[in-house]
Amino acid sequence: MNFSHDRILAALAEKVEGTERLSFEDGLALFATDDLPALGKLADRVRRRKHGRTTFFNVNRHLNPTNVCYADCKFCGFYRTPRQPDAYTHTIDDSLRVAGEAVKEGATEIHITGGLNTKLPFSYFTDLLSTLKQYYPQLHLKAFTMVELDHFAQFYKMSDEEVIEKLIEAGLDSCPGGGAEIFREPTRSMICAHKCDGDRWLELSGKVHAAGLKTNATMLYGHIESIEDRVDHLLRLRAQQDQSHGFQCLIPLAFYPEKTQLAHLPGPSGVDSLKTMAVSRLLLDNFDHLKAYWVMLGKRLAQVALHYGANDIDGTITEGGELSESYSIETNNEVRMSRSELVTLIEDAGFDAVERDTVYNPIRSNVSLV
Repeated sequence: MNFSHDRILAALAEKVEGTERLSFEDGLALFATDDLPALGKLADRVRRRKHGRTTFFNVNRHLNPTNVCYADCKFCGFYRTPRQPDAYTHTIDDSLRVAGEAVKEGATEIHITGGLNTKLPFSYFTDLLSTLKQYYPQLHLKAFTMVELDHFAQFYKMSDEEVIEKLIEAGLDSCPGGGAEIFREPTRSMICAHKCDGDRWLELSGKVHAAGLKTNATMLYGHIESIEDRVDHLLRLRAQQDQSHGFQCLIPLAFYPEKTQLAHLPGPSGVDSLKTMAVSRLLLDNFDHLKAYWVMLGKRLAQVALHYGANDIDGTITEGGELSESYSIETNNEVRMSRSELVTLIEDAGFDAVERDTVYNPIRSNVSLV
């Protein structure tokens, strides 16, 4: 790293090259550097040490069973109150139709998350999983964030272990990483006061891991949080991973302010997004994978992020009709890419595209030839 004009970054590079764990202060220093190319190169070294040129993607389908939610998070453009005209709750038959379309498109995963809807019985969710598994056993059901699991336990008056056990029995295969947002207070309470706190989110992740399932993790950035909030968030994820070893991937989520209560904010810049990607890769030494979520970064910036530590670009993200508008910067409200488009995106960036299943088993490589 002698090409960097930032002496602090050069010193941190020595720690990274020696696989020495970085501290909170190191994280702040990484965010503070103005040598973005050198920071990216350092993160790219770690990425290539772990994965070489391999970049993963999958063919998946998002399913939001309901958008009715009491949480009214300030960053969310998805939730609706029960009386709003565009509030919805899908029937299980609706969800089966979406799953059937997904299978025809070659999907291996259904990603299921939704609002915290107090009008639904717990059996709605177990029936949803069991019916999907009955008709489409080949689909991996990645469902319910830690916030949703907390809601299930509190609202239906069950223990955490009972909730997790019943969902697994119904067909749950893994959990997504949503709802983490930002752990640190008071920021978390300022943006999502009605969600479980950061400690609770981490506790539930540990319990899901103890039950034998893998999960992902997220960090929502570019709103009202500080750099200290971000570093704290990443290090708390790292500490939980040291304990429970069940996180597969971090997905840094770039805040998209349109149609939210924080619409007056600009959202993160491209530089900020690349810097956040690189710092995440450098601090999370015990996370195997880092995702450049093209839906929120945009396709072009996601390509660049593959040179800043990311080794996954997510999937086709075809949705059954109601993907959260706050989660997409893509135009025409159509959030989808074909397998061939994803492969081209990855290969144009200089990497090898490998289709994976949800738990990162390779399905096929050289998919551009298929």
